[in-house]
Amino acid sequence: MELLSPAGSFAAVRAAVLNGADAVYFGFGDYNARRNAKNLTEDEAKQAISFCRTRGVKTYITLNTLMTDRELIKAEKYVKLMNEEGADAVIVQDLGLARLIKMVAPDLPMHASTQTSVHSLDGVIAAEKLGFSRVVLARELPLTEIEMISKNASIETEVFIHGALCMCYSGQCYMSSVIGQRSGNRGLCAQPCRLQYSFFGEAPDYHLSLKDLSLAGHLQELKDAGVSCLKIEGRMKREEYTAICTSIYAKALKEEREPNRMEIGQLVTAFSRDGFTDGYLTNKKGNWMFGVKSEAPPKEEKVLYHEAKNSYAPDKEISRVVLNFSFVARKGKKVLLACEDENGNNHIAEAPPAEIAVNRWTTITDIEGSLKKTGGTIFTPGNISAHIDDGLVVPLSAINSMRRECTQNILEKRNKFKTRKSTTFHPGLQRINRTEAPEFTISVLKFEQLSIDLLSCRPKILYLPLYEAFRNREDIEVLQSGGQNCGLVMPRVIFDSEWPVIEKWLLKMRSIGVVDILCGNIGQIEKLINLGFVPHGDFGLNVMNSQSLKELKKLGLVSATVSFELNISQIRDISKCIDAEMIIYGRLPLMVTENCILKSRTGNCTCESSSQLIDRTGKAFPIIREFNHRNVILNSHKLFLADKDDYKHIGLSYARFSFTTENQLECAKVINSYMNPGQYEPTMMTRGLYYRGVD
Repeated sequence: MELLSPAGSFAAVRAAVLNGADAVYFGFGDYNARRNAKNLTEDEAKQAISFCRTRGVKTYITLNTLMTDRELIKAEKYVKLMNEEGADAVIVQDLGLARLIKMVAPDLPMHASTQTSVHSLDGVIAAEKLGFSRVVLARELPLTEIEMISKNASIETEVFIHGALCMCYSGQCYMSSVIGQRSGNRGLCAQPCRLQYSFFGEAPDYHLSLKDLSLAGHLQELKDAGVSCLKIEGRMKREEYTAICTSIYAKALKEEREPNRMEIGQLVTAFSRDGFTDGYLTNKKGNWMFGVKSEAPPKEEKVLYHEAKNSYAPDKEISRVVLNFSFVARKGKKVLLACEDENGNNHIAEAPPAEIAVNRWTTITDIEGSLKKTGGTIFTPGNISAHIDDGLVVPLSAINSMRRECTQNILEKRNKFKTRKSTTFHPGLQRINRTEAPEFTISVLKFEQLSIDLLSCRPKILYLPLYEAFRNREDIEVLQSGGQNCGLVMPRVIFDSEWPVIEKWLLKMRSIGVVDILCGNIGQIEKLINLGFVPHGDFGLNVMNSQSLKELKKLGLVSATVSFELNISQIRDISKCIDAEMIIYGRLPLMVTENCILKSRTGNCTCESSSQLIDRTGKAFPIIREFNHRNVILNSHKLFLADKDDYKHIGLSYARFSFTTENQLECAKVINSYMNPGQYEPTMMTRGLYYRGVD
C-alpha cells in the first residue's frame, strides 16, 4: 500500500519524503481546500515535484475546491503548470474542474477528493466514468463497506488513516459558509464544529467536536481489504507533525506490523483530541468518539518535535533509490561500471585500463566496498556484480569517481519525465437564459405539513423524503390521481449494505407511478435511472459552474439544483445545459452527520422528536433525523426571498420551497407570502448567501 503524507510547506515535503512517505500531497495557488495553510509558492511547487520525483516519491496536487465559471478560467494555468512539471495526479472535488482537466491535460491523472462524498461502489463507478483513476473514500465508512468497494472497484481506493475528523460528511458541510461566509468547500472552513453548543437547559459542551482519527491497529486489515493508499491528514499542521506521523506509519507498513504502544504515544504527543478514535472503521459510533485538543506535556512534546526536526535537517538525505552496479576490469581494456535503477534508467562510466599490480592488486571486496559508499545521496546499493582479472590494480579514487558519475547521471535522468499533451480550455457556447419565471417545486419533511392551501400554487413537483412517501404511499397515490405530480428525495448517504431496503421502497413507489426523484450524490444517479426514475440533482452535488452541469447531464440528470453558496449574479451567469433549480425558502441544511448527535448525548436515540443545538450567541439549530439515524443540522434562520424577485430573472426552471420544521399553517403562510408579498415574514430570516456571497 502507498503511504500518502500531507505538506503545507516545502519543509513539510522534505519531512514527509525523508521519513518514508511514498507520496506527498500539497496545494499551491488559490484553489485548494486548505487555503489557510502556508501552502507552496509556484517555484516551491516545481521544486517539490522535482525533489520527490528523483527520490521515487509521487506528488499529488490539491485543486479540491468548488469553483465558479470565472475561477475555472483562472484555474487552467495551475492545471497546465502541474501537467508540464510532471505532477503525478491532481486531487479534485469540482466536477467542472474535472471536465476542464480532461480537456486541457488529458494525460494528467485525477483523484476524486473525499469532498466528492463517495461512500459506495456505485459512487466509485460514477467517478471512474467521469475520468477519475482513484477515489478518496468517505471517512465514515466501516471496514466491511471499504472492503466491498475496494475489492469490486476497477480503480484505486484511498482511505484516511490519521488526522482530524469533520463532524459532517466532507463536501456536505455548509455551516461555516452560511454562518460566517467562509466556505469549507472553498478552502476556508472556520471550524464551527470545534465550538461549544448546548441543548436546552444543559451546560455547553463540544457536541460536534470529534477526536482525531487513528487507524493504527488496522493497517493490515486495510491492506487485506484491497485499499491502494493510506492517507495522513494535516496540511494545516507543522512539518514536525508530518515527520512524526509519516515515520511511524512508514516503519509499521515496511515491517508489516501495527504501530506499537510507544509509537502510538508519540502520535498522541504530536497532536490529538483526547486521544484517537477508530469508531467509524469498527462501526462503534457514539459519545466516546468526541473530544477536544489535548495539551501534551511540554517536555515530551519539545523532545519529540526536536528529534522530528532533525530527521529532515538540510544536511539529511534518505537513501531509498536502489541502484544496481556491474563492474568489469580486464587486461588492456577500459574499466567499465554500469548502473541501473528500478525505473530502467542506466549509465556506463569508463576509466583507463587497469594497471599491472606491483604489490597488492585490487580485490572484489575492494570494489564492492567502494560501490557501497552511496551514503549522503538518494541511492542505496542493490545487486553488485564485479569482475577483475587477476593481478590488476584499479585505484579506489577511479572507482569512486565512476560511482559518482553514475549516481549523478541517474539523478539527472530520474528528474526527467515524459512530456504530456496540453491543449486549451474551451468552455463552450454560453446558453441564453430562459426568460420565463421559474415554476415552483415544494419539498416537505412530513406528510402532515401538506394542506390544500399549500398545494394551491400547483407545484411542478411535490417532493417528500423517500421513507415518508413510502409510509404514506396510499395518500401519494390519491394526490397523483388528482393531478399533483409527486417526487421523492433520496438520502444523501446510503451505504452499499443499506441499498436493499432503499430499493424495496423505490420499487413500491415506482409501481404507483412516482418517477421524479431528487438525488444529491453521484453514486445514485445510474441506479435510479435503471429503476425507471427521472433523476434531478439536489444541492448535495455542489453545482457552482456550467461545466459541472455538463458532467451531470452526461451522468443522466435532467435538472440540477445550483449551490446555495452562489450569489444571484453567479447563478445568472451559469450556462444551463439542463434545467436549473434554486432553493428560495427554508432552513438550509448545514451538516449531515454519521453520528446521531442525540444518541451520543444521552445514550438513547430520540431523533424523531424535535431538538436544537444552541450556540454561544443563543441561536438555535434544529436537528432532524436522516435515513438510518443519521442527522441533519439545519440553519437557525429561514431563507426568505418573498420580497425579492431577482430569482425570477436568472434563467431558472424551478424555484424550491424547502419545508422542514414548519407546521401546516406556517407552510401555507409562506406559500401565500410569495404569491402576495408583504403578508407574512418569518421571525428569524436570512437571505442566505445569494446577496452577500461567500469566500
